[in-house]
Amino acid sequence: MNEQDIFTKITEEFYWFHRHPELSYEEVETTKRLRADLAAAGIKVLDLPLKTGLVAEVGTGKAPFVALRCDIDGLPIHEESGLPYASEHEGRMHACGHDFHISTVLGSALLLKAREKELKGTVYLLFQPAEEAPGGAKKVMETGVLKDVQAIFGLHTLPIYDVGTLGIREGAVTASVDKFTVTFHGKGTHAAHPERGVDPIVMAASFVTAAQSIVSRNINPAHPALVSITHIESGNTWNVIPESSWLEGTVRCLTAADRELIKKRIYGLAEGQAASFGGHAELTWYAGPPATNNTPPWTEFAKEEAEKAGLKVEPAPVNLAGEDFAYYQEEIPGAFVLVGTGKSPANHNPKFHVDPKALGPAAKYMATLAEEALARL
Repeated sequence: MNEQDIFTKITEEFYWFHRHPELSYEEVETTKRLRADLAAAGIKVLDLPLKTGLVAEVGTGKAPFVALRCDIDGLPIHEESGLPYASEHEGRMHACGHDFHISTVLGSALLLKAREKELKGTVYLLFQPAEEAPGGAKKVMETGVLKDVQAIFGLHTLPIYDVGTLGIREGAVTASVDKFTVTFHGKGTHAAHPERGVDPIVMAASFVTAAQSIVSRNINPAHPALVSITHIESGNTWNVIPESSWLEGTVRCLTAADRELIKKRIYGLAEGQAASFGGHAELTWYAGPPATNNTPPWTEFAKEEAEKAGLKVEPAPVNLAGEDFAYYQEEIPGAFVLVGTGKSPANHNPKFHVDPKALGPAAKYMATLAEEALARL
């Protein structure tokens, strides 16, 4: 296929992927479709113990090795975009642009295959499952396929930039993502006799207020960070003080030091607030991916190649959303690039959409990153 044929092909595939979103670790038909597309182009798919998702290979099969990564899962959201190719799966939607990511990296694979004889090494194409879980990146890493990879590049839709604009920034582009739950244990009693019990709802309410002081009073004001309590449950009727209350929330920040400090303060506040009212707290922490970390040489390289391609480069906006591409970056240097896909409601919104015109330039750019990275290595 020539370049225009490839762009036509990936646009058609983008429509198919958008119509058929699948949730994390359930991307069975998506994976089948990708296998068929890659096989038709003569691109090798590696034999790896992945239930969904896959890794393909283009190039010499020898060092040096670089990788391009996309994610393939959708979200449990009912689509309200009004697109003619809207989701055909009730309650599921590609509301974060992973269909765009899949089609872009598929296009990169096809472009690289057409230039395979010119490649100075090997490119792995990672079609990763379960970014939204998150944790699909760990599943890919556990296969050992990336042990010799010297540079890795990923992309994400950015619905605040026009087509033809990229957001590239050194260091953290997305935040670390942690979840916590707290159960406050008190003593139940009649609502008319609070002195005979220990009220866990008061503990929870006091903690919610106190937790908001962590970012405003313990974190450097110049450091983006947040603590959000997003879910509270307690009691089941109007005239009974219950035995316990439960809540959950999330912590987002861009540095490891802030991440550790916030965790320490949440533990301290939960235990302290509970004790001050005569109860106790039980806290569970769920560590998610760290912040992404674009390494200086490859970040500058990504900017240079974008400018050569005639793309506009802006400093990527700081973002407290999470991205499990960060797991790769803990071990492999590289860059995570934000791709302008036209103005749209935010990612994870039921009206989110991307402009398919961004597919061709993005696929060509990512292919160029891989080819030129091999040449540099």
